Amino acid sequence: MHTNYESNPILDRLPQHLRQFIKPQNYEDYTPINQAVWRYVMRKNVDYLSKVAHDSYLEGLNKTGLEIDKIPDMYGMNRILKEIGWAAVAVDGFIPPNAFMEFQAYHVLVIASDIRQLENIEYTPAPDIIHEGAGHAPIIANKEYAEYLRRFGEIGSKAISSAHDYQIYEAIRELSILKEAEGTPIAEIERVEKLVNDLQNKKIEPSEMALIRNLHWWTVEYGLIGTLDDPKIYGAGLLSSIGESAWCMRDEVKKIPYDISAAYQGFDITKPQPQLYVTPDFAFLSLVLEDFANTMALRTGGSSGIKKLIESQALGTLELSTGIQISGIFNRVIEHEGKPIYIQTGSPTALAYHDKELINHGTDYHSHGFGSPIGKLKGINLSIEDMSPKDLQAYDIEEGKEVRLEFEGGVTVEGRIVTGRRNIRGKIILITLENCTVHHHDEVLFQPEWGTYDMAIGKKVVSCFSGPADNSSFDLNSHVSETKTIKQPKTKQKLDLEKLYLSVREHRTQVHKTDLDSILQTVNNSYPEDWLLTLEVCELAHKEGDNVLFEKSKQFLNKLKISKPGISHLIEDGLQLIVT
Repeated sequence: MHTNYESNPILDRLPQHLRQFIKPQNYEDYTPINQAVWRYVMRKNVDYLSKVAHDSYLEGLNKTGLEIDKIPDMYGMNRILKEIGWAAVAVDGFIPPNAFMEFQAYHVLVIASDIRQLENIEYTPAPDIIHEGAGHAPIIANKEYAEYLRRFGEIGSKAISSAHDYQIYEAIRELSILKEAEGTPIAEIERVEKLVNDLQNKKIEPSEMALIRNLHWWTVEYGLIGTLDDPKIYGAGLLSSIGESAWCMRDEVKKIPYDISAAYQGFDITKPQPQLYVTPDFAFLSLVLEDFANTMALRTGGSSGIKKLIESQALGTLELSTGIQISGIFNRVIEHEGKPIYIQTGSPTALAYHDKELINHGTDYHSHGFGSPIGKLKGINLSIEDMSPKDLQAYDIEEGKEVRLEFEGGVTVEGRIVTGRRNIRGKIILITLENCTVHHHDEVLFQPEWGTYDMAIGKKVVSCFSGPADNSSFDLNSHVSETKTIKQPKTKQKLDLEKLYLSVREHRTQVHKTDLDSILQTVNNSYPEDWLLTLEVCELAHKEGDNVLFEKSKQFLNKLKISKPGISHLIEDGLQLIVT
């Protein structure tokens, strides 16, 4: 039994905080009904998508080791994906957006290993192996698109979220689980749907993560490529949905030229999309991504970036112009003339340089938070980082000297310099003082009784981003959602139906021949609403030249089309696949 993932050099590079989301695929948990659902969707998709999908899709099916007749085993997928520089891991449904994107940055495809129920065969709001495996995997065989996906992950994982984003994530995750679970009371689904709608309709300024998630949705999930008159599908959400892949080509779905404005177009995962964006080629996706990245605090820093970190109420990093990085949960910024002059964290904090924690400056040392002035010294229009050795000597910025430093904006630091630390270019990045007092006008920001004072050096904030500079500085292994996929207990009736599906599957694969006519009678007597197994019997009868059984099964299916009009198109599509 496969209870762990098979590693390869790509997976070996994953940091520990991402490994916490990986779960066993447990291939033996897939039922014969699950296999039939996969087979139906794949046969339908390959037939239809050969006409409307980007050429990379069908080429990628072969390159990524996906088979039409059986759910992919990730052991096999990983062996093949390794050849194109990627890997795959199984997870439990939705994972946090930052983690999802960081996996992409490491060339790892995240696959929700569960599979949709037969009742949701056309579309499920929950990520599943059809969506992830049959949707995402084939397209990454295209090198240009794969690089876009990797770069998107690299940038997207640094996007700053808001507390509101986390609420939406948990609500959508819960809704997707409840909708996919068998027998969930309607009232319970309606309760969570209302919660999702209320959160999505709340009038708040969208965070960076909300905006870049929109770009992800309209490209990676629901993207079209080519011209407005003749677009092709490349988005995984469309490639894996036999309903929406057809719906999206209709005139009712507005086609819009893709550009950065897509970041401001929201979406509803529970409904077909009323509009889609068309990119002329994969290279253009990367251009828009870089344009968006230029608007992010990752590249702009400043007061606005710090405020985004504060509003997120989550672990983030601020980088100063000397390269020193401060990682923690930020709770305050003091400004002067629109520029930050003092920053403060209110949680255990770590200092780093080039994404590596500075020795003796981890969260144990800065366990109560960290604060530091930023900017130039008052009256001399010079920052400490730009001072020459003579300048430093002139202002007594030397070890063992008593010093009073007054910064623009009214922050003063007084104390005795104990030591300093420089970066690789010789610039001072940190000064440690004892018997130190820090003021902003009349407010005391630090006093000697609190211990030694560490002052980060930098004239401006050049970058702000989500997460720590050095992952090893923090315990990040506690971010898996408490909401788990629901596994329903199986009734005897369901188990008996699975045995019938298994018999037909074994008949097709020549493992064991069975009496298909007897199975057809049992299904139609005991499971009159189950159409997929009857369709499979019909297919085998046609293949084996049993015209009597073929007509009998077809007759049953035609009756179902009348009694259950909601699935009549699924039956009709299946019959067309049989005779073409």
